[in-house]
Amino acid sequence: LVSLYRPGPMDSIPTYIAVKKGLEKPDYMHPMLEPILKETYGIMIYQEQVMQISREMAGFTLGGADLLRRIMGKKKAELLPEQKVKFLAGAKEKNVDAKIAELVFDKMAKFASYGFNKAHAAAYAYIAYQTAYLKAHYPAEFMAATMTLDKINTDKLAVFKEDIKAHGIEVLIPDINESDVNFSVQDGKVRYALSAVKNVGEAGMKIVVEEREKNGPFKSLQDFARRVDVSALNKRYVENLAKAGAFECIEKNRAMVFNNVENIVSYAAQETAGRNSAQMGLFGADTSANALKLTRSPDWPQMEKLEQEKQALGFYLSAHPLDSYATVLERLRAVDYCDIEPMVKASGAVRTCIAAIVSDVRERISPKGNRFA
Repeated sequence: LVSLYRPGPMDSIPTYIAVKKGLEKPDYMHPMLEPILKETYGIMIYQEQVMQISREMAGFTLGGADLLRRIMGKKKAELLPEQKVKFLAGAKEKNVDAKIAELVFDKMAKFASYGFNKAHAAAYAYIAYQTAYLKAHYPAEFMAATMTLDKINTDKLAVFKEDIKAHGIEVLIPDINESDVNFSVQDGKVRYALSAVKNVGEAGMKIVVEEREKNGPFKSLQDFARRVDVSALNKRYVENLAKAGAFECIEKNRAMVFNNVENIVSYAAQETAGRNSAQMGLFGADTSANALKLTRSPDWPQMEKLEQEKQALGFYLSAHPLDSYATVLERLRAVDYCDIEPMVKASGAVRTCIAAIVSDVRERISPKGNRFA
């Protein structure tokens, strides 16, 4: 299957299925090709088959067969006529009808241009079995590992998130007290990675996680700023962590954290400088007397909170702006876009209704001077 689903052989998939099910008889084109093509129901799938056919039908040497494979595989059209003449001449010596020999050569050229070698396909298939098993039996762990591999590609992360959702697994927002540097599994749910938040460095998040694991969870914003080295807390890092909701475990008000970023970073710089200078103040090692000053402010409205979250993550995670329209969408029988593909696979073309948000509008002027958007 790995080898069939490629531009050359995939035209023959219906035939492959029909022969496999006994609905059609295999067409080996010539009796001498049956031993070579029997395992693939008369269809050329592997590069090795191209080499075997050229040796069996046209008397090519092993080296000559490999050269033919390379010429066909790399689509060197200028070298094919010479190889075709050689193939037809060899087939004639073996009493193969010229029309059949030409048909076989043309089929070989078509398949070989996109074909896999069998060893390559076997390795791919082995990995496919392994990953399918892991996804079936350990879906949260598998998806956490998959998302970690593409953690800087927010477009892919959005697709993975929808796949996880379709499997009934929740994706939890990033959390400075729960998240690891990479995606992880927590109580059967996928916990978002700190380093996958946009514009947040992996090295800085390693410092945050190491401090938490060494000295326990962060109890407040002041505790966080006091304990984490300022090298892991520049303004951009803290802003994006706040937008993503990573501080909700110690401060529910995302807007207040965002609006106090400069105070937090400044406080962290003072605490880091104090530790690095190894000076003991009037209160000894206890720096709690130096309080982090925070300006109180109302939290963002839900829609703005989600927009800020999307800016930090690349997509909506904790909720979706259309959630408040659930009743209306149910009445309209609107479906999630991620559900459309399974519907198409099950019944062919479908006519359905989806709900969408206009996230950006760009005005243009046509060559005729008309405005459009």
